[in-house]
Amino acid sequence: MKSRSCLWITLAIAYAACLVGCASTPSPEPADWDAYPVPADAGDGYVWELLPLSDEFNYTAEATDKGPEFTDRWVDTYHNAWLGPGLTEWQRDHSWVANGNLVIGASRKPGADQVYAGIISSKETVQYPVYVEARVKVSNSVMATAVWLLSPDDTQEIDVVEAYGSDRLGEDWFAKRVHISHHVFIREPFQDYQPKDAGSWYFNGTVWREDFHRYGVYWRDPWHLEYYVDGKLVRVVSGEEMIDPVGYTGGAGLHKAMDVIIDTEDQNWRSDQGITPTDAELADDHRRLYLIDWVRFYRPVPEHW
Repeated sequence: MKSRSCLWITLAIAYAACLVGCASTPSPEPADWDAYPVPADAGDGYVWELLPLSDEFNYTAEATDKGPEFTDRWVDTYHNAWLGPGLTEWQRDHSWVANGNLVIGASRKPGADQVYAGIISSKETVQYPVYVEARVKVSNSVMATAVWLLSPDDTQEIDVVEAYGSDRLGEDWFAKRVHISHHVFIREPFQDYQPKDAGSWYFNGTVWREDFHRYGVYWRDPWHLEYYVDGKLVRVVSGEEMIDPVGYTGGAGLHKAMDVIIDTEDQNWRSDQGITPTDAELADDHRRLYLIDWVRFYRPVPEHW
């Protein structure tokens, strides 16, 4: 009888400790993206698992001293020594984190035609199967604002979003479209394939610079890409005839692990036509800044992982 009483006392103490422990353990804060279910299908018997590279940018990172919350995931440079296309010169101090956003900026290089621009690259690569999505507000600029994946050897690329948001006269066509595409390259001699069908420029009448929007890609396998805008499937690129009809990947498709890059750039195919930002535009924060609310990454895993 005595041992039974002791057992009940022990159980009661354990239960009380559990109640205290449960009460004192705070519930995790909801993530910024929790309101947006992953729109892609993980597959029968699979669920989406969030990857640690995902970033809400809910911290402060100064332009010249970004701190560990940033540097644990990112570097504030391109993934090699290249300074950028056309008139671009990527600069480390042209990216920072403030007010819940990653900010990518641009400015005039003093006394020159070149444009200083911000860029960040991930410290780790991602590889299929992976779903990538970013919530961004493209800049009101003739420069490109982009989220993209690129293999470390610069031979395979997936563009999650590439946009040109300027309100300049003559730029309305670009302001209402976002480029969603991919490239496969041969570096020497340089050769580049990307799809050039009309679907690679997504249009639904939206002026993209006016608000934040979500842009996502499900890189399911080397021969299949699904593009999502604001949770809606808007483009599927699948099969050798769309991914690599010229054989630049040697029959392997988009198979290489890729770095994640977020940047702005003054591209030469635009600047060669005289479409480049003015000094006034580069001095205007309403035009020169590109905002990224968050970027998230998921992989499909068995439901009972």
